[in-house]
Amino acid sequence: MRPRVWVERGLDPEASTRLTAVADVIFEADMDSLPGCHAVIISSRPAANAAFMDLAGPTLRVIARAGIGVDNVDIPAATERGILVVNTPDAPTESTAEHAVALLLALAKRVTAGDRILRGADIPRSRLFGTEARGRVLGVVGFGRIGRRVAEICALGLKMRVIAYDPYVDRERAAALGVEMVDDLDTLLERADFITLHVALTPETRHLIGERELRRMKPGAYLINVSRGPVVDEAALIRVLEEGHLAGAALDVFDPEPPAPDNPLLHMDNVVVTPHTGSFTDLGVKAMSQGAVDQVIQVFRGERPPFLLNPEAWPGRAAEPVLESNT
Repeated sequence: MRPRVWVERGLDPEASTRLTAVADVIFEADMDSLPGCHAVIISSRPAANAAFMDLAGPTLRVIARAGIGVDNVDIPAATERGILVVNTPDAPTESTAEHAVALLLALAKRVTAGDRILRGADIPRSRLFGTEARGRVLGVVGFGRIGRRVAEICALGLKMRVIAYDPYVDRERAAALGVEMVDDLDTLLERADFITLHVALTPETRHLIGERELRRMKPGAYLINVSRGPVVDEAALIRVLEEGHLAGAALDVFDPEPPAPDNPLLHMDNVVVTPHTGSFTDLGVKAMSQGAVDQVIQVFRGERPPFLLNPEAWPGRAAEPVLESNT
């Protein structure tokens, strides 16, 4: 019997072809089709919690996250059940970094406000007075794959001065890119003209940027968030924007998602919004799909996947392969 794979949404065609060659695949799957599956491939939804895993049943061997963040996966619950959890950390780097830079420039150049004016919106022309990025200070919070790439684009391409805060990255690694690491978040907040967030959502980073932090930012500064919505206290962000302390914000993520239609952030002409599409590009989707499918097939063969997030669970339920090694 062929293994069954539950896929939350579509995959890149090439990855889909490879997966359907070795497994019965349910695309755009719902919860009714979850029981009896051997693998699931998900994005930032749904919540892969203990109830989700138990609904899938004892056949479930691997949860593959097509992307980086796994805040929607209960990894301890998976480990307890012998279920492997994998992600694709390299795949969305370029697309998400480019999206962050696009949002930065859209803010600085008032792109969306100008678009709305030409389409008939009643926005004063004074709101189109922009900011030149060259020579300004970019503060990068979280200096992992995406944060480093954003720093590189902005330093080399836009000639911005880049500082970064990440307690887990040493200064030598940053210095190689011409980036100055600062000792604490407050220093970055006080110095940066633009701040871009690239941290995983954990209990420590939830509301990392709250009212106190927003008010420590320079008057007239900008905030960009392409990480996770709950990293920023939205209510506090709305207040400081309404008061005029910040010049603007650009958000690809919200808390909750999707945002309510009456969320004030959707109606401010100094806020740029996108619907969590930072990695939603041709090559980004291809790389995430391929990375997830590769690892699912490896688990089915009894092979250890390269981006295993709970190595203590290995081999778990994957101890008995369901595919031949040459399949």
